[in-house]
Amino acid sequence: MAGTIAALILAILAFFTVAAGVVTVRQGFEYTVERFGRYTKTLRPGFHLIVPFVDRVGRRINMMEQVLDIPGQEIITRDNAMVGVDGVVFYQVLDAASAAYQVSDLVLAILNLTTTNLRTVMGSMDLDETLSQRDAINARLLTIIDQATHPWGLKVTRVEVKDIRPPADISNAMARQMKAEREKRATILEAEGARSAEILRAEGQKQAQILEAEGRREAAFRDSEAREREAEAEARATTMVSEAIAAGNAQAINYFVAQKYVEAMTAFAQSSNSKTIFMPLELSSLAGSVGGISELLAAIRPDDKPAGQR
Repeated sequence: MAGTIAALILAILAFFTVAAGVVTVRQGFEYTVERFGRYTKTLRPGFHLIVPFVDRVGRRINMMEQVLDIPGQEIITRDNAMVGVDGVVFYQVLDAASAAYQVSDLVLAILNLTTTNLRTVMGSMDLDETLSQRDAINARLLTIIDQATHPWGLKVTRVEVKDIRPPADISNAMARQMKAEREKRATILEAEGARSAEILRAEGQKQAQILEAEGRREAAFRDSEAREREAEAEARATTMVSEAIAAGNAQAINYFVAQKYVEAMTAFAQSSNSKTIFMPLELSSLAGSVGGISELLAAIRPDDKPAGQR
């Protein structure tokens, strides 16, 4: 009976001894092993055996990329403006042993380091620069914090300023300034539009006047050409009459005078100013003109005889 109890006790001790020497590391973590309080090695993810009661797991380090939230704080800029700022830091542990034994509290150290450098960087800038150069602030913080945390076995991947909150009075002033700038741009655009419209209208009027002048010039040229042709025809007619008179044909001059006489009488008859025409002409002259016309017609038709000889 005593032997059975002793064997059972030995089996239990053996089980606990073996269990104490078995370590299973989860994916994304690394464990440090300490022998009598001194670091000896780092266990990667998977199944491991260590010396029971001699070695023990010291620190369990998360090797995945982590996000640390930077709480909001008040920062005084170079132009003495008070702004509220908060942000985030993305970091990853690359060396588990350095992260475990080079710094006492890793998260607190990163938080304080980021906070102090955020105050330093933004405190050296004006308010307008802090609001418009957020990328430059992020880049400067990333460089400074990554260099400072390198001995701790960390890699700071990103530093982002989430929000910058200026005072209420400054926000109101900025809103008024933005409204004034927008109204200014609107006024400028309206003025430019009106100027463009006036320029286009003036160009249109200029083109219209040019076309009208060209039309008048073309009409004048056509009128001049018509008058020239009419003058040429009149000159040819006059030449023909002159040649006929020179040849001894008196009927030509009678035709010419009768034509002008009829044209003048027609113009008087078509006048719209009066309906009655007083003609202080001698009947003998009128009869002579009519007789000249009759003789002209008779000369044109030599086969016809005068009305009195039929």
